[in-house]
Amino acid sequence: MLRSGAGYAQLAELSRGPTECQRRRYWQDAVSNVVASIAGLTAVDGATVMTTGYEVPAFGAKIARRKGSPQVEQVTVTEPIRGATASLVHPTSLGGTRHLSAAQFVHDQRDAVALVASQDGRFTVFAWSACEEMVHAHRVEALLL
Repeated sequence: MLRSGAGYAQLAELSRGPTECQRRRYWQDAVSNVVASIAGLTAVDGATVMTTGYEVPAFGAKIARRKGSPQVEQVTVTEPIRGATASLVHPTSLGGTRHLSAAQFVHDQRDAVALVASQDGRFTVFAWSACEEMVHAHRVEALLL
């Protein structure tokens, strides 16, 4: 089910910073409230889509593979831990449907970034690596502790 996020353009407006008429504390509170509202959208089954301008055009979205695009079969995985090495894995080994959908989306939309927060506490950032010519999964939950 795709739900419109047209009411969530407020973050885009607030991202420009406080105007002279606004007090900085009021602006910070407003940003915090809007971010909390958007975070609540992630509880809905499906993806929350955000533009680079911080607008939320949709949530509860089902991400499908681009027509004619091959299925992503492997991704490079790294963790920000000293001594950790990169490895090649199938995206489902990172978590499941959310991870596979995010990896496929980045594979198909190479200028996109996909964030996946799992219920088990794992947090993965997917981005296209032009150097490796494949999707790179950055496991960043260690940074969030």
